[in-house]
Amino acid sequence: MFLCEDFACYRELSGKEEKSRHRKDSMNQPQMQHSKPSLASDLASHQELTFRRTVQQEDRVSVVQMCRETGFFHEGEIAVAEELVLERLTKGAASGYEFIFAELDGVVVGYACFGLIPCTQSSWDLYWIVVPPRRQRSGIGGQLLKETEEAVRRLGGTRIYIETSGREQYAPTRKFYEKNGYSVAAVLEDFYAPGDPKIIYAKVL
Repeated sequence: MFLCEDFACYRELSGKEEKSRHRKDSMNQPQMQHSKPSLASDLASHQELTFRRTVQQEDRVSVVQMCRETGFFHEGEIAVAEELVLERLTKGAASGYEFIFAELDGVVVGYACFGLIPCTQSSWDLYWIVVPPRRQRSGIGGQLLKETEEAVRRLGGTRIYIETSGREQYAPTRKFYEKNGYSVAAVLEDFYAPGDPKIIYAKVL
């Protein structure tokens, strides 16, 4: 993902590259066309969207459930998403993974996982951002992204990087990032597979 002269740093980066594969593309996918406008009805019922950064044991179940509901990740990727929650629970801030969970009246309806990019001073990577289909097209994703940006600012971050695929299937995802102020910083042709480039988005905070 990012090159570094220091071997120890390279090993850490390599591990996070594996864990972050397909990590952020569960939002704005074609299956959203079948999602229900649940947030609008929830807000009409006076439910309040809140955010928390403390990771709880039960978040492992919520993360697995949300990732599985998207129908977009295979079981290996879902296991990685759960593993990152476990790492944060076990190691705390030393894990290098930060989380924000979006909740409606205590029910988790989305989450983001992000972290400082090793060997950088203030560049952060958004590893995962997930909103299940029944909660998409309701503004949760945009608010969750803004909360993530604010958290990164408070932690001294000056840039956020996001990676996604260049395939047509991911066009709504790319549109979502561009709508929220992210611009293409690099395109790595044939990165994931022949004809499937990695597109790296960046935003200066």
